[in-house]
Amino acid sequence: MRDYSTAIHPFHYQQTVDAALAGNLQGLNACVECCDRHALPGRIALFWEGKDGRSATCTFSDLQDQAARFANFLLAQGVKRGDKVAGLLPRTAELLVVVFATWRIGAVYQPLFTAFGPKAIEHRLSSSGAALVVTDAVNRPKLSEVADCPTIVTVAGIKGEGIVRGDFSFWAELANHSNVCEPVLLGGDDPFLMMFTSGTTGPSKALSVPLKAIVAFHSYTRDAVDLRPEDAFWNVADPGWAYGIYFGVTGPLSMGHPITFYDGPFTLESTCRVINKYGITNLTGSPTAYRLLIAGGEQFARSIKGRLRIVSSAGEPLNPEVIRWFADNLGVTIHDHYGQTELGMVLCNHHGLDHPVHVGSAGFASPGHRIVVLDDNHQELPAGQPGILAIDRDQSPMCWFAGYEGVKTKAFVGPYYLSGDTVELNPDGSISFVGRSDDVITTSGYRVGPFDVESALIEHPAVVEAAVVGKPCPERTELVKAFVVLSPQYRAEPALAEELRQHVRKRLAAHAYPREIEFVSELPKTPSGKLQRFILRNQEIAKAQAAAV
Repeated sequence: MRDYSTAIHPFHYQQTVDAALAGNLQGLNACVECCDRHALPGRIALFWEGKDGRSATCTFSDLQDQAARFANFLLAQGVKRGDKVAGLLPRTAELLVVVFATWRIGAVYQPLFTAFGPKAIEHRLSSSGAALVVTDAVNRPKLSEVADCPTIVTVAGIKGEGIVRGDFSFWAELANHSNVCEPVLLGGDDPFLMMFTSGTTGPSKALSVPLKAIVAFHSYTRDAVDLRPEDAFWNVADPGWAYGIYFGVTGPLSMGHPITFYDGPFTLESTCRVINKYGITNLTGSPTAYRLLIAGGEQFARSIKGRLRIVSSAGEPLNPEVIRWFADNLGVTIHDHYGQTELGMVLCNHHGLDHPVHVGSAGFASPGHRIVVLDDNHQELPAGQPGILAIDRDQSPMCWFAGYEGVKTKAFVGPYYLSGDTVELNPDGSISFVGRSDDVITTSGYRVGPFDVESALIEHPAVVEAAVVGKPCPERTELVKAFVVLSPQYRAEPALAEELRQHVRKRLAAHAYPREIEFVSELPKTPSGKLQRFILRNQEIAKAQAAAV
């Protein structure tokens, strides 16, 4: 394990880091970096597992051949450098073909999550101005409800069966085009991905990801995920979202490392099957997914114990109870990583770097980033005082975010990018997450971070998930209210609510325990699984306003 303080980031693409990070890099193509240069005979790029038990492997050479064919089709349709090509596709090899073909001609790939409905798809296609969208037969009906939908390519039967009149057949076009297509070479500042924020606090916004971000994606995969040649790797995140496309596809493939796709719903049974069948040793996912697995208890632990080398978590803060459960029941270390669609992953407990691990913290700044905590006047705060997490862009050569598409942002203040998250610097230099700025609760003059209360609740065996918000209160400004999803063995009753209140009071403080607990069957989340506390908070505000009338 390398020392965190001396970690360096060689650019593995026959270029220098300085040129890449300065945006002066010329002669770069994402398809070459993530596919062509690894296309050695028999070298596997993808292990694919279907929900029906079918499975397949795909080599880098297979992807190179098919991507060149589809790239020639795109060129024949008039798609050119900088144009957007959208993919509304499940986790299959065809998705990788579309991604690589788009990159090959210097175009920009736009992922669309397959759980999106027509309105969400329409918003994203309209905002990006996509020239073409590729989908499959299952998701094709959604596009019929999308106004001004661009040209559609459908992945259906090999002979084109199931293709809607007017659509192009993916497989037919592959057969009709040559596998010779020269990659278009670009500069480091040229875009290769068009992403949309996850919308945890409002409408999603579009942003372009430049090619130089591959350096940061590669570095995170190596340093934080500690992906080694001998690892069998699985990132369970969907490639329709940032963590999936950045670090389930781009990062590992840029290293020439095979990835795993499971094309089916996330369940305890399917997760155990994939881990055991493919000998997964390095697993990444979200706390939501891990909490569902933990709910499986001994069944899950018995099935995979001894399989995993390390586990990484991203998307929302990792509760300490999850860390303890993985250590006690699986004998494996799980580390928390923090990032945003706009940033990639910038604050991590790095598996591959040697540094102290402060349990419950998001970790240390990823090498190449300077992360600070700011007060309301944008002055840097010392340890022990909560404030806004910010990136010092002038001193963060790995930071690639340049702003949103067509939207003026208030997130840039002087040299800083303001994340919108409230954190606290610890004495050892690590940073702990408190909550989204809007989520922090002010009660009787105290500031309470919802994450701490949620973590305490989850430690109780009755609680599967929890969300904590501030409820308007004339006497206290706000009171702490918890929404709790119970384990099936427990009943929602007043005695249990009181037990949970006292549990948190003993674990945290007298001012921080939830004075109200509401038992619910599920919590509001984004399609990617991130908790949307603002929906619950707005509900409480609306109730208070109605009561005051």
